[in-house]
Order: sequence, then C-alpha cells, then structure tokens
Amino acid sequence: MTTDTPSSCRVVILGGGTAGWLAAAYLSRTLGLSDITLVESSEIGIVGVGEGTFPTIRATLAGLGISEAEFLVRADATFKQGVLFEGWATGTDSYFHPFNLPIGGEDEALLPHWLADTSAQRPAWADAVTVQEQAIRAGRAPKRPEDPDFSGPMNYAYHFDAARFADYLRDISIAAGVVRIEGTVATVQRQADGDIGALDLADGRTVAGDFFLDCSGFRALLIGQTLGADFTSCSDSLFNDRALAMQVPYAQPGAPVRPYTLATAHEAGWTWDIGLTTRRGIGYVYSSRHCSDDEAEATLRRYVGSQGDALSPRQLRFETGYRQRQWIGNCVAVGLSAGFFEPLESTGIMLIEAALRMVGDFLAPNLLAPGNRDARNGAARSFNRLMAARFARIVHFLKLHYCITRRSDTAYWRDNADPATIPEPLRDMLAQWRHRPPSRFDFVVDLETFLPPSYHYILYGMGFETSMPGARHPGAAQAREAFARVRAAHAGARSGLPDHRALLNHYHARTAVPSSKVS
Repeated sequence: MTTDTPSSCRVVILGGGTAGWLAAAYLSRTLGLSDITLVESSEIGIVGVGEGTFPTIRATLAGLGISEAEFLVRADATFKQGVLFEGWATGTDSYFHPFNLPIGGEDEALLPHWLADTSAQRPAWADAVTVQEQAIRAGRAPKRPEDPDFSGPMNYAYHFDAARFADYLRDISIAAGVVRIEGTVATVQRQADGDIGALDLADGRTVAGDFFLDCSGFRALLIGQTLGADFTSCSDSLFNDRALAMQVPYAQPGAPVRPYTLATAHEAGWTWDIGLTTRRGIGYVYSSRHCSDDEAEATLRRYVGSQGDALSPRQLRFETGYRQRQWIGNCVAVGLSAGFFEPLESTGIMLIEAALRMVGDFLAPNLLAPGNRDARNGAARSFNRLMAARFARIVHFLKLHYCITRRSDTAYWRDNADPATIPEPLRDMLAQWRHRPPSRFDFVVDLETFLPPSYHYILYGMGFETSMPGARHPGAAQAREAFARVRAAHAGARSGLPDHRALLNHYHARTAVPSSKVS
C-alpha cells in the first residue's frame, strides 16, 4: 500500500456520514495524509440506515489504530456472524449464510460428497461444514473476553448505529488533524483542464483542493452533477427501490441480542432485523412495482408488532445501480455517490472500504502533479474498470438470492424467477451448476466481493439442485472424516463461547467513555 503520498496534496472530502468520515479517518490515520478538509452541511441529512457490515471492516478499524471495545461502546455496536434467511426459497424455509469458511477451506473438495448424500439425515450445507450456525442459534458471541481486538474463533463483522459510528469517526479524524468545515456548496469551480479546483460555499468561503472525494450521497454533486458520470441502473434485475425503517426498542431491558442479521422474505420484498444493545433496527425493503407504500407499511407493522405502534417509519427511495466511471480527473466517488445496492448482504460499507484501499494504492506520490496527468488518468481507468466489475459481480450475487426461489405465491417472486431478469453471466453459470458444483474458475478473485463459499451457502441453502449422476468423487474417506470433525465440534461451539449480550455488557462495563460522546 502506498503510504508516502506527499503531505502537500490537498484532499477535500465533500459530505460526512459514514462514507465521508470513514474516508477522512482512513486517509489520515491509516495513510498518514496531513492536509484533509471535510465539508458537510447540517442542512443535508445522512441516509443513516446502513447498520450492517462485512468482515473486512475489522481490518479497516484495526488500521485506524483504535480499540475494539471503544468502538463497540461509541457506535452502540454488536457482533454479526452472518445472515439468517427466512422464507426465501419456499416461504417456510430457513437457512444461514455464515461468515466462517468451510472447515479447512475445503468446500470444493467436500461439496461433491455432500451433494451425493441424498439421505434424509443429510444436514444443511452450512451446518455440515461450519459450526457457526450452531453458535448463532445458541445466541453465542463470535469471541471471548480474552481474545485480542478484532479477532476470535468465529469470523465476524458488526451491526452499529450509523449516526453514532459517523460521530465516532469524525472525532478520531479531527484528532488526527482533519479540518471540518460546516457549509453548503453553491458552485463547483472547474479548471481549464476540466479538473475540479475548488468548492464555493453559500456563505462566500472557498475550499480549494488537489484531490476531491465525492461522499455527497445520492446527490453525487461532484461525480454526477459536475463531471457527468452516467448512472447504470440495475432495476431490471434487482426490483427493490424503496425501504421503510424503524428503530424499535426492546420489549424488555437486557433482552437477548441476535448475533446475526435476520432477513425475512415477504410478499413484495424482505425485512431486515438487526439487534443493537439498546434497540433493534428493522426495515422493509420492497418493490414499488409490486406493492404500494401503504401496503409496505402494513407489512412492516405486522412484522414489528405492538412495539412499533407509536413509531413512524422513515422512507428511503433509491434506484439500484452504479456509475461505470467512479474516478474522473481529480475526483473519486465513494459511497452512495458511486452506487447503491439494497442492504441484503451489507455491501455498502464494504464498497467504501474497497474504494479507499484502491485509492490508497493508486494515489502514488506526485500523481497529481501537472506533468503526470497520463499516469493519473491511467490509475483512474484501472480504478473504474475494477470497481465497475466489482459492482456488476455483486448484482449477480444479490440476484442469486431471488432468482432460484421456488416461491410463486406473488407476482414479485414470479418476476424474480423469470430468466429474462437474470443477468446473462449468472444465467450461464446457473445452467452449468445444474450439472456441476461452482468452481473457482467461475470467479475472478480480485473482482469478487463474495467468493465461492458464499455462493455455495446461498445456492444450497435455497435448495438448488446439482445433479451429477455416475460422477466419481475422490477422497470419500477424507470427506467423511471432515464432516465428522464438524459434527464433533458443534457442542464446543455452543459451550465455549459466551452469550452475546453478556459479552457486550462486559465491554460496556470496562470501557469508560465520556457521557458527551454517547448521548
């Protein structure tokens, strides 16, 4: 990773929220840049409903040099070990997408043997190759109090309060020297070569810079409105375009906290249900082509029950898609300005992380000097190619959750299973996977967010059928031994890890944070 980017490079970040302040913290704390200004307006609200993350967040937070316990308390964070899906395949089914990889990373070797077992006693694929489902169903945390920061026996990410997380990132960024300016952009100054030169604020101030990060959310003020990057819609494959969200208190203080995201399918979408220490974040993601807003609210209220009677849901409207060009000239889009996907697999913050890491590698010393324009434009083309491909692969993975459903009870599910709505690369792979398991050659690692094990968890959790009559599978004895080791470890996973709520209480009890920081 490049860490010697010259301090004379003036970086301007437009927009706060998770994207803006994570960018500020990463550039200042991890990369060591010293001239960073973030411009945000209190008049422009943040989306603030993204409360789930991907395991990559642990390395990102560790790179900031912070304490995991302090993060957990400041952001009201809890542990997430995967997603439990209810009702996606038939309406009455349940399966788990764990963060743990299959035992020993042997999923390609073990999968044919699991497929060949057609007995009624065959366990679910995730349960056959990991112990994580046993742990989450028992309400266990992924680690123990004595485990080092950002590590534990189970792979994990977090749920958190998005507003409090952004506040925490703001505080550590400002402590690292980032300058915050409160203001609203009135005009964007362009240089003769087309680059952005400065932001003119409504109060008359001007913020000049050499490199700009557009974290302005759906507005995409710099990358879209100013530089004209086109938006590629994915609504022909991913139908959901609205969400209703509530912050729901627990019925009882000290109630158990789920160590996973619960995603429950409904007539025209799905609900997320995540647990923080003080409340649950619950929302209904739906397609306005398949139900009205009133019907969506009724679905959400049925799910929440009486705990939501006094609450008013917040609505978010969006179009699923992304920009093919996310770096133009001296501006990079990070976060919602680059693209948006429904929070089905918590890709939003992970894509922020991926963009920042790539910028860190590509933004070499003197790249912004006038004589190095060709090198900078080459970096931009590489960035755009890699990020657009990553977004496209995520479309395939998210569509997989819908298109292999066996539900036909509503138009929403019938339309999702229509082959015409499946991207051609995914359609080609599904046709092959009917006759062979997914192979590592189906995936290009540097472009993938979700590697083959995740595809396996979704495919076979949903009951996808791969038929290989007469195929020979070497290593049967070794496979039986591996499956037996997982079965033998189930009890240990349940007994060897602490209760999730109890571990969170431990961190809160030992971590002193000024009251002004947690209000």
